[in-house]
Amino acid sequence: MAAIVLLVPPAPLAQGARPAAAAQEIPFAPPHAAAAATPSSPDAWGGIRTGREATLSDRVANYRIEATLDPVRHTVAGRQQLTWRNRSDRTVNSVYLHLYLNAFRNGDSTFNTELRAQGLTDGMGDGEWGYMELRHVRQGGADVPWTFVQPDGGPATDRTVVRLDLPAGVPPGASTTLDIGFFDQLPRVTARTGHFGTFHLVAQWFPKIGVLELPGERGAPALRWNVHEYHTDSEYYADFGHYDVKITVPRGYTVGATGALQGQPVADGGLVTHHYAQGDVHDFAWTADSRTAPPLRDTWTGEDGRKVGITVLYPPDYASNAAPVLEVTKQSLAYFAGKLGPYPYDTLTVVIPPFNAAHAGSMEYPTFFTTDSVHDPAPGTRDRYDLDFVTVHEFAHQYLQGILASNEFEEPMLDEGLNEYWNARMLGQRPASLPVLATMLQGRGAFAFGGFPGERFDAPREEPADPLGANAYDRLESVGAVYSRTAVMLHDLQAQLGTETLDRAFREYYRRWRFRHPGVADLRETIAEVSGQRALVEAVFARQVYAAQKVDDRIVSLDSEEVTPQPGYAERQGKLVERTAAAVAAQTGGASAYKTTVVVRRRGAAVPQTLVVTFADGRKETVQWHGGESWRRYAWVKPVRAVSAELDPQRRHLLDTNKLDDTRTAEPNAVATRRWTLDLAAAVQAMLALVLTL
Repeated sequence: MAAIVLLVPPAPLAQGARPAAAAQEIPFAPPHAAAAATPSSPDAWGGIRTGREATLSDRVANYRIEATLDPVRHTVAGRQQLTWRNRSDRTVNSVYLHLYLNAFRNGDSTFNTELRAQGLTDGMGDGEWGYMELRHVRQGGADVPWTFVQPDGGPATDRTVVRLDLPAGVPPGASTTLDIGFFDQLPRVTARTGHFGTFHLVAQWFPKIGVLELPGERGAPALRWNVHEYHTDSEYYADFGHYDVKITVPRGYTVGATGALQGQPVADGGLVTHHYAQGDVHDFAWTADSRTAPPLRDTWTGEDGRKVGITVLYPPDYASNAAPVLEVTKQSLAYFAGKLGPYPYDTLTVVIPPFNAAHAGSMEYPTFFTTDSVHDPAPGTRDRYDLDFVTVHEFAHQYLQGILASNEFEEPMLDEGLNEYWNARMLGQRPASLPVLATMLQGRGAFAFGGFPGERFDAPREEPADPLGANAYDRLESVGAVYSRTAVMLHDLQAQLGTETLDRAFREYYRRWRFRHPGVADLRETIAEVSGQRALVEAVFARQVYAAQKVDDRIVSLDSEEVTPQPGYAERQGKLVERTAAAVAAQTGGASAYKTTVVVRRRGAAVPQTLVVTFADGRKETVQWHGGESWRRYAWVKPVRAVSAELDPQRRHLLDTNKLDDTRTAEPNAVATRRWTLDLAAAVQAMLALVLTL
């Protein structure tokens, strides 16, 4: 590795100061930007990638990085050459870099300020903080001054975004190369990065340039820098490019990283350098650990003949996790290649974190992700389901966060929400934790888990506070609500459009927007066009994505009464004859008919509903309720009584606040009572089992 000269940086500009060369400022994306309702222009990000281009993506930001890990001090000394291309029609005089590790620099960062506002803490102690320092920045040999900025109006102490004022502006269509020396102090393993013992997950570790969005891209009305501070509940957004990275570690350390190893590692004394490269990705992460067991390797071959080399890295104490993770990773490759489109890379590295490094798990980076680690992933157990689910979830990010590359700051629905939907479809429902409960409940009830019933259980339904299209950090509810509620919303849309139709829409969404950073409106437009049901799709997005309307339809009453003759004058053989009360009372033989009346009530968004009424002779009456009125009354006169009435018999509307009030019976029915009693018993048993393990 080339020697790194550590220089004192040029004196930064005063906070908020702007040099004369940058008189025409390019504004930031709004601090509270969320899902745009305006679709991207057809030529956004260079237009649809046909596959005939020289590269999979339009490579905007390319990185050559050399880094050395000190595993005792948990530091990384790095130098990078960042080559960035100006896609705009304006000369760019200033650029912005993310220094994500500074979220863990102290308790006064935007990240930790927001964390405390949620009543939480990252638990950092003395000696456990992390940071990133710029040691030098040069353009063409000239020093580049920098100053820290807070594009979202966060505390002035936040250091996660830095502005570089370039000695030479970058003309339209031209590129510039910045030579950057940097130094990382990794934190004790925390949100998505850090160290624990000998284990190091090195993520968001290098200065990364923000995204210059052009008009018509993700709803941008004009040229703007999209470069948000590092918020507690947000993740990342970056341009595609090519990464060429050399990682130097002490002998005895196993390394895994984004991309493919270039040749064999090169030893030099007590150090070994590993060279990785990968094109058409927007991030790079790696891991190093001296305790890693011999890696588990295999090759998956797709229907198109592409071979993907899979490496599973794991600590010896979680050796039982490796084979299940490999198996589910291969299943995921096949499933998502079939549902969305081909996996375009040649490698995939999966990391199982060691004990006490859970914060390094469940995270995704291009061609590289971390999964869960459990002690007994035996088939049919909750532990195995959790391991499978996390593995599928993090793999799916290869498509939804990696290849489609949406903006996770502003539109987490497009990543986490769509991901959760496809996870539920792939894995379905699994058995309850305890075998006795699994047998007793037979996959039903609140404590059977997984699939869309499990997502519904987690989703806020009674009073949803935040639209699904809200950004990750301006939310009353946890960002976790985006996962489950999006999954349920798409389940309900699938039920209305048909599975095959929605599948075609998602395949087209992937074809049209891979490597192009789609927005929520682009997903809406694709589904509307492919399905041919624009009014329905736009209504769903208007109510659930751009607003937060609950769904709450219920059956208020079911009555089935005898239709008996009433006193008064009646026509008989052309003459009016009085039928007295006494005569009516003396009649025998029973009623000749019954009048059944059902009243339904709506206390939320109007959704297309089906009402089915079942009568004593087994016959049914089915009506469609598609109106927006708050209630409806339906009536039938039949020779038999009604037995039951049910709304949404096919369970198309899992967003509905309460599915128990969708059904009414003419006679008391204790099934629901028994079910909830069993569920309560399950909850008590689960709690007692937990207590016994403490």
